[in-house]
Amino acid sequence: MARQAHAIRPLVAGNWKMNGLQANVAEALIVRDAVDGDLASIGADVLIAPPATLMTELSAAIGKSRLLLAGQDCHAAPSGPHTGDIAPEMLKEAGASAVIVGHSERRVDHGETCAEVKAKAEGAQRAGLIAIVCVGETRDERASGFTLDVVLQQLKASLPEQSTAANTVVAYEPVWAIGTGLTPTTSDVEEVHVAIRRELAAIFGEDGERMRILYGGSVKPDNATALMAVSEVNGALVGGASLKASDFLAIVRAYESR
Repeated sequence: MARQAHAIRPLVAGNWKMNGLQANVAEALIVRDAVDGDLASIGADVLIAPPATLMTELSAAIGKSRLLLAGQDCHAAPSGPHTGDIAPEMLKEAGASAVIVGHSERRVDHGETCAEVKAKAEGAQRAGLIAIVCVGETRDERASGFTLDVVLQQLKASLPEQSTAANTVVAYEPVWAIGTGLTPTTSDVEEVHVAIRRELAAIFGEDGERMRILYGGSVKPDNATALMAVSEVNGALVGGASLKASDFLAIVRAYESR
């Protein structure tokens, strides 16, 4: 039942992680100008997830641009005594249209469980944000042949029951490929994405067939075209390469001729 990736509007999302000071605003504005200029007719959505410290400023600078903004994480609750956390409603008010939850760096560095990721996704959906829910296996899990078991278990345990194609995006990011320069083969990527699509369709029906599934993990200008052409890959979650506008836009251009 796998459907062609081009039947779903792709999303190319740049995750700045814990990077970005005032000087980096200029890079985002270069992306904005391209998205609204020579890439205005491209058949893909483009998004940047800056640090929260830059969200309001970028939102004001971007204005009514086609470039979208996302938070990198959120708390599940709308408010409360949670020092240092950010509520989904705060991100929404600051100008975000989406938020990343369950990134492997949160799962590993902060010990986040699938139940916590699900609660955050529910909070994001409550606030009117798109939840970009991340799943992925470690190197040991892949070497042991457990990739699909791990990914599908995370998927089922991390997605809220009310998830739809409009309020949810899934990002497959093999943990061992993030920031390492290592990339799965296109066959490896296709196997996982097709399995995710099958599971989404089984759980959510038509919405599951239309939900976007992004690939994340050392996506670069020189491999983006091949990765974005893989069946059931509906875009990319880009890390380090999104910090430089020229590199990020080169990845976005993988969809220029579609």
